[in-house]
Amino acid sequence: MSTTTAEVIPAQAPAPASAQAVQVAKKRQSLIEKMAQKYSVDPQKMLATLKATAFRVKDGEVSNEQMMALLVVADQYNLNPWTKEIYAFPDKNNGVVPVVGVDGWSRIINSHPEFDGMEFRQSDAEVKIDDDAKPAPEWMECLMYRKDRSRPIIIREYLDEVYRPAFEGKYGKVIGPWQTHTKRFLRHKTMIQAARVAFGFVGIYDEDEASRIIEGQATVVTTNDDAPAVKSAAEIMASLKPPAAEAPATAEETPAEEPAKATATRKGKKAKEPEAQPENDEWLDAYKRTEVERLADEQAEDLGE
Repeated sequence: MSTTTAEVIPAQAPAPASAQAVQVAKKRQSLIEKMAQKYSVDPQKMLATLKATAFRVKDGEVSNEQMMALLVVADQYNLNPWTKEIYAFPDKNNGVVPVVGVDGWSRIINSHPEFDGMEFRQSDAEVKIDDDAKPAPEWMECLMYRKDRSRPIIIREYLDEVYRPAFEGKYGKVIGPWQTHTKRFLRHKTMIQAARVAFGFVGIYDEDEASRIIEGQATVVTTNDDAPAVKSAAEIMASLKPPAAEAPATAEETPAEEPAKATATRKGKKAKEPEAQPENDEWLDAYKRTEVERLADEQAEDLGE
């Protein structure tokens, strides 16, 4: 009778933690390498190229941290920085605001897997909101369709709420796109707001919104020598708040009251001051008995005299 023997194979020891980390690091591709490979750019020159082109600002330079924030947004929404689908808009605090152009908004809307078309409707009445603007509909609606919804998302934007008037520049009045293409910019604003509601796009702005954000960081310069030279927007808002309620005065701050005058007396005798009423309910009965005894003593003194 033959017998079989089982060959015992020793279990392999797990790889050291450091070796596993190296393998994971090799599989993990950095964001810069990913973007560089996508656009066929040398990873070593990726940041410098973006700083000099797509993310170039007028004064100063975009920091590496701001650059990474912009790249994260570009990667999340699959936006091309070299075609101005996304670019940096400098703010007043030496930072940047990620701005997505209308072409970038069209890209992320059409790239969404649930997007199923959109329509526009507008009011029959047209208004001329100021002397610089062209006649445009009073309001415009965007109907955004999703494949997983039975009804469209409908967003209406009113011209008087989104219109940006011309402003006075260094060399006179500056006429912007809201004056030259009033209808088109109202349509853009309506489409962008509808896309936000329909697909939940967050963390990105159009240039009009970025300008409003930066205007909120502006300062007011005064000419009064007695007043501070510069007031920030935060200081101005704080000055508009109602004054805080004054804290109750402490025992040390409360002035001592003058002693009360002698109370009325019976037949020229000073009446006894009533004792303070105890706050504890347990002593309430005792207090009542004390008051009764005090009144009885006074009556006895009156009768005795």
